[in-house]
This record gives sequence, C-alpha cells and structure tokens, in this order.
Amino acid sequence: MSLSNFEDLLQAATQQPDPQRLLFVFAKKELPDDHVPTEAENFQAGLGGALTPVVCVDKTLEALSDFAALVKESEQTGQHWDVVLVACMAGKNGVMPSASEADQGLKMMVSAIQTGAKLSRFLAFDRAGDLLQFS
Repeated sequence: MSLSNFEDLLQAATQQPDPQRLLFVFAKKELPDDHVPTEAENFQAGLGGALTPVVCVDKTLEALSDFAALVKESEQTGQHWDVVLVACMAGKNGVMPSASEADQGLKMMVSAIQTGAKLSRFLAFDRAGDLLQFS
C-alpha cells in the first residue's frame, strides 16, 4: 500500500495482524547555532534547518480518530511544531506493546532526530497531514 497522508497510515495500521501502537515525535524546524550564511538563506526560503523534538506521545489506534484531532490535541501543549515523525510499534501474538516499550521507542526516535541519524526510517507529516520526504 502506498502512503500519501496520515489517513493512509491509519488504514494500513488497522490492517496489520497484531495490534499497533503509534509513536509520535513532534518537532520544530530551527536554524542551527553554528549555521553559515548560505544555510540561513536556505532556511529563510523554507529549505534545510534542523529538527528539534518538542513533544512525544504514543497512541493506540483506538485513541486516534484522524489527523485533525491529533493536531488539536498537540496544540493543547502550547508547543509549536512543524513536523511530526511517526513510527509504528507492532505487538506480538495479539498483545499490544507496553507503555514502557513505547517509552523506549520514543527515546530512540528523539535520539535519532537529535543526531539526524536515518530519519528516513520514520514517516514524517506536515501540519496538514501530508507525507514528507527527507533529502
């Protein structure tokens, strides 16, 4: 199945044989402190920059209705974000991953975002719920 938006992700997750827990890391785009003038110009044009995690949460499929509800809930934190990175954590033998397993997964995601390591292994969506690609 090809994914182009958040609703496609939810549909794909519901079709999995084992229960899914979705991990979300909301991040804002920033210009690194050690940037050079070219990086600043690109950033002002909407290109480049670094992602800084601001909010993390895990959700079961039952706790998710649609992207608009997720955005509304995220706004209650008071934290601005530009991108949400998502990973799916599959259960085993019909058992949902535990909250502690989800916490470990979220810590791994935050670490990957902070170091810029292999972000392509996560799905990323903009505030409209459209799928993003990292280059």
